[in-house]
Amino acid sequence: MRYGLIVLWVLLWSVTSAIAQVSIGIGLPGVSIGINLPLYPELVQVPGYPVYYAPRLDSNYFFYDGMYWVYHGDNWYASSWYNGPWGLVRPEVVPLFVLRIPVRYYRAPPVYFRGWRSDAAPRWGEHWGNQWEQRRSGWDRWNRSSAPAPAPLPVYQREYSANRYPRAEQQHAIHNQNYRYEPREAVVRQHYQTQAAQRAPAPSQQQGVPQDQRQPPQPREVQRQRETPGSGQENGPQGKGAPREPRQEQGQERDRERGEGRGQERGQERNR
Repeated sequence: MRYGLIVLWVLLWSVTSAIAQVSIGIGLPGVSIGINLPLYPELVQVPGYPVYYAPRLDSNYFFYDGMYWVYHGDNWYASSWYNGPWGLVRPEVVPLFVLRIPVRYYRAPPVYFRGWRSDAAPRWGEHWGNQWEQRRSGWDRWNRSSAPAPAPLPVYQREYSANRYPRAEQQHAIHNQNYRYEPREAVVRQHYQTQAAQRAPAPSQQQGVPQDQRQPPQPREVQRQRETPGSGQENGPQGKGAPREPRQEQGQERDRERGEGRGQERGQERNR
């Protein structure tokens, strides 16, 4: 009976999550944080910030500098595709404008956000401690009039929904063909390139031949013989093309000399 109730609860939870268009929990294979978006989400720019947020999702879901960012389970995650797979981002390297997003734009704020100003950034220094505060000193101080323009949204991903959503190994090639934006921040570029390298197949896998077996090294002697076909004859009799006729001619000359010598001796004996 207890087992049946558990199964029924799981089924009801799955249906509710599908209606909400986002589920937080045990997700699809390769999606580590359990976010499942069957469709490209609606994204709206945060006023005065180069950041977008998803007002219709019950998730802390953002877009900044060419990548999607999610705050879930006290961790930040990033991906170049709207439904992952997601890569963990350490607090020390989270982009500044992501840290500065006001509290009111977190659609699923954690409990410790309570009591904080809704129009200000979360108190990350208070939450992550003095050591983090020292490393990211000044993260919450910036000139609001000099905020950069937001990155263009990769709207081409709207065509890839539900069953058409590409696998991780396909995403890098599709993204490069349709999205030409280059991230401005060094930390974002590094994270972007790391994900691309992990998804791109190695050259040896593309050709199906191990790299160390594509062009086997050849001895230098063989290379020299190919470059100078006559070198084998000049180096001596060990070469395959070395002629043996000079030895035979020398032997024939010796036989002639011996024969002439014997003929002269016989002639002298007859004259005697």
